[in-house]
Amino acid sequence: MKNSKNTLLYAIGMVVVLALPLLLQTQGNAWVRIADIALLYVMLALGLNIVVGYAGLLDLGYVAFFAIGAYLFALLGSPHLTDTFPAIKAMFPNGLHVSLLVVVPLALLVAGLFGALLGAPTLKLRGDYLAIVTLGFGEIIRVFLNNLDHPVNITNGPKGITAIDPVHFWGLNLGKALKFDGFSISSVTLYYYLFLMFVIFTILISHRLQVSRIGRAWMAIREDEIAAKAMGINTRNMKLLAFGMGASFGGVSGAMFASFQGFVSPESFSLMESVMIVSMVVLGGIGHLPGVILGAILLAALPEVLRYVAAPLQSMTGGRLDASILRQLFIALAMIIIMLVRPRGLWPSPDHGKSLARRGTQPASGMPAAAPGIETPADEVPGAASRPMSINP
Repeated sequence: MKNSKNTLLYAIGMVVVLALPLLLQTQGNAWVRIADIALLYVMLALGLNIVVGYAGLLDLGYVAFFAIGAYLFALLGSPHLTDTFPAIKAMFPNGLHVSLLVVVPLALLVAGLFGALLGAPTLKLRGDYLAIVTLGFGEIIRVFLNNLDHPVNITNGPKGITAIDPVHFWGLNLGKALKFDGFSISSVTLYYYLFLMFVIFTILISHRLQVSRIGRAWMAIREDEIAAKAMGINTRNMKLLAFGMGASFGGVSGAMFASFQGFVSPESFSLMESVMIVSMVVLGGIGHLPGVILGAILLAALPEVLRYVAAPLQSMTGGRLDASILRQLFIALAMIIIMLVRPRGLWPSPDHGKSLARRGTQPASGMPAAAPGIETPADEVPGAASRPMSINP
């Protein structure tokens, strides 16, 4: 009965998710675009959840992998390289225009490699020290992207890269509306379904990782790294794998962002983006997939929704208050209230182990309670329940 109820809920949710862009499209493409950006942030939050939620490694430079994926797609899907380097233009007279089927695996591998490179020198760091190093890594990537326009122009510096190709594969161009039988599906709606496919794939991988031996090893490291190492877990390899897996999702999301925007610049990958992604994971519920998804959707959509609230308030004050500042104020107030009311997140992971109760006699003082169905713990001496525990023989 319970399984059939869950199946019905999943089916209803899937229908709502598939029909949402078609309904929003009737109110304008701006609302569909908000949904597209929210899906990109969901993918980013799920990737960071592997590092922060599963392995317990605080990463404040996650936006760097987002930038790596975005610039990789921009370089391979724009005329920038062919216009800058005559040798590349001679090899590809019509431009690179690399397909999505090639760019996505490449972005995944390159971002994962950079994630492992970040994790290698930080294996012995924990807590605040790890956060500071990862923050510095994120800023280093942004500064590099901002200054790699001389002596050789690779990233075009602060001007960014324009004219990026939209996603196209198997004859389908997502940059153009799809029309059939008098019905039109806009470009942003097509991108919505593409992003939704990647989000579902990311959720499946994250869930399988969580329940696998690798996921249990990450959680053991998160709870107590010394104990995990004593139990034979290779903490070095597990940490590197966590950084690499999380970074790979960020790289794929960055590639999708570049194709969707058609333009990338270093300003899109500032420290505030990293802070926002970490806030999504913490606000929703660290280590819990539904909570992370909820936090990402709320924090991605809330600024755009509050845009319609801040503008009337600005007009009421005669323009003395900036609408963007009011939006940031409302977002900060909402986050403070939520964290005060729900300190473990909006949808935290359920607690386990609280219902263990021993059947039969009550344990002696200091003795551990047995699991349900077990009359006597394995290390308890029969008939000595009233004897106080002692380390002496």
